[in-house]
Amino acid sequence: MRKLYLLLMFLILPITFCFAQEKVSGVNIYETLSFGGNKLVLNGAGVKEKMWIDLYVVSLYLPKKSTNADEIINSDDASIIKMNVVSSMVSSEKMIELLDEGFLNATNGNLLAIKPKVDKFKSFFKDEIKERDEFMIVYNPKSGVTVFKNGIKKGTIDGKDFKKALFGVWLCIKPADEKLKRAMLDS
Repeated sequence: MRKLYLLLMFLILPITFCFAQEKVSGVNIYETLSFGGNKLVLNGAGVKEKMWIDLYVVSLYLPKKSTNADEIINSDDASIIKMNVVSSMVSSEKMIELLDEGFLNATNGNLLAIKPKVDKFKSFFKDEIKERDEFMIVYNPKSGVTVFKNGIKKGTIDGKDFKKALFGVWLCIKPADEKLKRAMLDS
């Protein structure tokens, strides 16, 4: 019986390690995510910090890995940005302020054409944000950007123009956080 137990342990351990995921600031970062028939791979993940305090973790999932921010921003491929809140310091108001600044930077201040879409997107963050909340920002070329908060659909915004500005918040020349951008592009 003991030999059988040892044999099972040696067979199970390699499988466990093969499927083990990385952790960033206590958040499980999965190697792949799937939706609507699309299998996406982890491109990179990092932490948004303020004064050495981890605020949230962002993971970027793409059809194939890339270190080219412009290519990712302009791509019409399915993709996901997963954001996990890890601090009670993150509030709805602060998140919306960060998004305001990010969209201005991503569009070089030319928000007029997509302002209604940006306002709708920001409305998805108006409810109270708490530590351990998870936002999934899913881009599907057929339907646009859909936001889920803790698995509940908040809404969808159509248009590749909006997707480009949104991904630019984290990946443009003047991103919300340069260190986070590098981590998201760490293929």
